[in-house]
Amino acid sequence: MRPEIHVLTVTDDHYLPLLAALIKSVEHHVDKNTVVNFWVIDNGISKSGLRKLEQTPNPDISRLHIKNYKDAFPKGTKLPIDRSTFPLNIYYRYAFPFFLPVHIKRLIYLDVDMINCRDLTELWRTDIGVCVIGAVTDPRIKNFECEWGGIRNYNALGLSPNNLYFNSGLLLIDVDRWRDNQITERMLETISKNMEFAIYPDQYGLNVVLARHWHELDPLWNTFASSASVSPYNIHFVDRKPIYGTYSHNPEYRQRFFHYLQQTPWENFQPTGELSRYRKKVTNILAKAWMRLVGGPHQ
Repeated sequence: MRPEIHVLTVTDDHYLPLLAALIKSVEHHVDKNTVVNFWVIDNGISKSGLRKLEQTPNPDISRLHIKNYKDAFPKGTKLPIDRSTFPLNIYYRYAFPFFLPVHIKRLIYLDVDMINCRDLTELWRTDIGVCVIGAVTDPRIKNFECEWGGIRNYNALGLSPNNLYFNSGLLLIDVDRWRDNQITERMLETISKNMEFAIYPDQYGLNVVLARHWHELDPLWNTFASSASVSPYNIHFVDRKPIYGTYSHNPEYRQRFFHYLQQTPWENFQPTGELSRYRKKVTNILAKAWMRLVGGPHQ
């Protein structure tokens, strides 16, 4: 029997080209004796987009598992309605304890705006000891005392300003420890109680709940696109995505993205203008405003 690894991500129609390129990059680098299970939380994928997505993986390497976001959390789960421009799907990834089969003990979460550059089985086999997750220290925020993005109320929470702050775009997860410690429930509660301090909402909640209880991974596993590194393990397009014409970070990283995208049904994709990016942000804001008005969202 071939060994398997499990990779989780979330997307809607807008970011499907990113996911397609990510899948092909993982397939290119992974040990070919390994089966890669992609668990995709569908946050609004159209029928035509779904057909193209299903054509993307190489069936000799990958398996695709689609989970609709409406069915991900237990009924009645209330998600924090923060005032950021981030979509609500930043929370959907944390529904995995409720739908992932119990035999899966380990999980790699990747933001959809990543390109893989190194065999993920190396990350999969990383020893994180008794920690719930492995993650990478955020290269821009670094610790809790960062005024513009850290844990600004660390003192009220009884936390040290020197605690390292991780980026949630890549997580190596011990699924059983996550479930046993009710990390999802505690994270959502922490954000809800401290909304005014949650600049990056899900990162805020996770960093508070898992303060000093996470394993620091090699930073190359989560290399920001603004980096000049020539040997990243994963490229993370945290700001402007390569699907936009206004992308202005490392051009070699963008070339890698389109190299993989051309191997997918989106091979003729052309970068869109800044308007589509702002339209996406405005849609996120309006959706949250509506949910505040109607008293949701409840999953």
